[in-house]
Amino acid sequence: MSAGSAVPPLQASPGGYALPPLAHLAVLLAAALAVGAVLWRVRPRVTEPAVAALAPWMVAGSGLYVLYQVGGVPPVVAPLLGSPTVYLSVAVLAGATWTLPAAAAWPADRWALPSTPGALAVGGVLGAAAVVLAVLAVGVGRHTLELAWPTVGLAVAVVLGAAVWAGLRRVRPGVRVTGSLGALTVLGHALDGVSTAVGYDVLGFGEQSPVSRAVLEVAAALPSVSLLGAGWLFVLLKLALAAAVVVLLAGYVREEPAEGYLLLGAVAAVGLGPGVHNLLLFAVA
Repeated sequence: MSAGSAVPPLQASPGGYALPPLAHLAVLLAAALAVGAVLWRVRPRVTEPAVAALAPWMVAGSGLYVLYQVGGVPPVVAPLLGSPTVYLSVAVLAGATWTLPAAAAWPADRWALPSTPGALAVGGVLGAAAVVLAVLAVGVGRHTLELAWPTVGLAVAVVLGAAVWAGLRRVRPGVRVTGSLGALTVLGHALDGVSTAVGYDVLGFGEQSPVSRAVLEVAAALPSVSLLGAGWLFVLLKLALAAAVVVLLAGYVREEPAEGYLLLGAVAAVGLGPGVHNLLLFAVA
C-alpha cells in the first residue's frame, strides 16, 4: 500500500498482482507457447549484444504498466498490461522479434544491421519511444506532467552507476567479461535505488515491497534522516548488491556464456524495469 490514500504505489511489484480474464490469458499463453516453440526450433545464438539489446524492451514494458496504472490504454488490451501480465506480453513481442533474425541466421555478435542485436535494438527502441511518448502525452493531457525530479533522479543514477561500474572494473578486473550486461546491471539497480529514494523522501510515494519498505524504515529511524533522508541506505544496498551479483556471475559468464548472459540480463531487468517505472510514474502521477 502507498503511504497516503491519494498517492499511487511506488513499485510495480510485489503488490497488486492480478491475472487477466480467462480469454485474454488464453490468448497470451497461446502466443507465448507459439513464440517459444519457434525460438526452440531456430535456436538463436545467445550473445552479450543480443541480450543487451533487450534493454529497450524492458523500458517499454515499464512504460506500458505505467499507462495501465493511469488508465491510458484501451480497455480491450488493458488486461494484458497489468502486473505481472505485462512482463509476459512484452516477452512475447520481444521473442517474436528475435525469431526473425534468428531464422535468417543473421550475425548475433555485432550491432550493425543486418544482425540479431541490431534488429532487437531497433524494435525495442521504437517501441520504448512510442510508449514513453504516450506516457508523457497522458501527463500533458491531464496537466500533471512534472519532469524535474525524474530528470534529477535519472542523472544521479547514471552518475552513481557509472562510478560504481568504473570502480568495480578497477578493483575486480574479472568483471569485464560481463561487458555491457554488467554495466547495465549496475545502472539498472542504481536507477531503482535512486528513484525509490526520490519517491520516498521527496515526492511522498509509498513502497510496496516489504523488504524495501523495511530498509527505508530502518534508515528513517537513524539520526541521519534529518540530513540525508531515508533513501540513502536503500541506494547503498542496491549498488552493493548489484556489484556483488556481477562479481559472482562473472565466472559463470566466462564458463557458460549463453546461460550467464541470460541470467545477468534477468538481474539487470529486475533493477531497470522498476527504476524506469518509478521515473515515468513520477512524471505523470
